[in-house]
Amino acid sequence: MTRLARGFTLVELLIVIAIIGVIAAIAVPQYGDYVTRSKLTEAFATLSEHRVKMEQFFQDNRTYVGACTAGTVAPPPTGRYFTYACSNLTATTFTVTATGVTAQGTGGFVYTVNQANTRATTGVATGWNGAGSSCWVTNKAGGC
Repeated sequence: MTRLARGFTLVELLIVIAIIGVIAAIAVPQYGDYVTRSKLTEAFATLSEHRVKMEQFFQDNRTYVGACTAGTVAPPPTGRYFTYACSNLTATTFTVTATGVTAQGTGGFVYTVNQANTRATTGVATGWNGAGSSCWVTNKAGGC
């Protein structure tokens, strides 16, 4: 008399669960890093765009003093994942800073750009490398 095979054995189910556990242990942290990296692009795009607006303000006024105010061609930038601030506004210099919003998952990240298009990373989240870099850090290893 032959038995008809129906369903899965307990060993087969445990093997499948173990495989899913290993895949999840690798995939979930990687997914989190990709999500964070996608949020960082807001800062890069906004800082680059605002630098161009600051240069336009300078072309019109021959100074950066008075830029980053409402009603100018370079109003204060806004964003979802970062807050932005202008500082060091003199006749020939400016610095625009993007600071990550902790509640949005970008806390700890701080990026800057100035009139010479010098890009810097002055802060990164815990577990990331590259704070103090003279470029915008785009990945956990500190690469730009």
